[in-house]
Amino acid sequence: MKKLGFIGAGHMAEALLKGLITSGLYRKDQIIVSDIDPKRLQLISSGYGVNITTNNKEILKQADMIILAVKPDVIEDVLKEIKGSLNSSKILISIAAGITTSLISKTIKKKVKLVRAMPNTPALVQMGATALHFNSLLNRKEKELIKEIFESVGTVDLVDNEKLLDAVTGLSGSGPAFVAMFIDALSDGGVKMGLTKHMALRLAAQTVYGTAKLVLEGGLHPAEFKDRVSSPGGTTIEGIHQLELYGFRGSVISAVESAALRSRELARGEYR
Repeated sequence: MKKLGFIGAGHMAEALLKGLITSGLYRKDQIIVSDIDPKRLQLISSGYGVNITTNNKEILKQADMIILAVKPDVIEDVLKEIKGSLNSSKILISIAAGITTSLISKTIKKKVKLVRAMPNTPALVQMGATALHFNSLLNRKEKELIKEIFESVGTVDLVDNEKLLDAVTGLSGSGPAFVAMFIDALSDGGVKMGLTKHMALRLAAQTVYGTAKLVLEGGLHPAEFKDRVSSPGGTTIEGIHQLELYGFRGSVISAVESAALRSRELARGEYR
């Protein structure tokens, strides 16, 4: 098993650590993590028992696969720092939104095995959705191992056309925030009609969770499911009418589009 290194110890890195260790895919002594924040590193060390360092170059010395779990606006600086330690045997996995493999290659000025991954925050509870894109230098065994890494925190889809990762970013990358807003709004509707916030939030969250499970496991298209629960002249169709009046579907589609376009801007270095 290749030793795994993380540059960056944020929430997504922690989610992956938890999944990898819980699933048994990696032992604690097979993982090393770096970050500029010593307090964050100590939290990760005490919580998961992995090796830690504040030196990014140390990650390259010890690890065969390196997950770049840093923000898009700092990834170029990190790449410039570590490029001297890179060689053809290393595998770089970037989870930075909008940062293309061509931009990474241009920065490091070397041919290395590159993977772009777009996980999302439900990985924190091993219910994430990740899309992966591999460059041509990885072999089948390496691809399978990387797929296993991300499957430890949820589902994985493979994307051959790297440009589609912007759409993935807009949908599943940003989507959890949109869904959280819907859950909050749904619960507020319950509060308006007399429920306590605690009860309304629990009901709203469970409703979204259960509906998602039905769509994934029940084999029904969401539109078909919607029609099944909409009785003629009933309560549900009345509510759907109100959502349509206020442009619910159009707003969601536009939100995904805007987030995807922002991902493209990040690829051009427009961090604003």
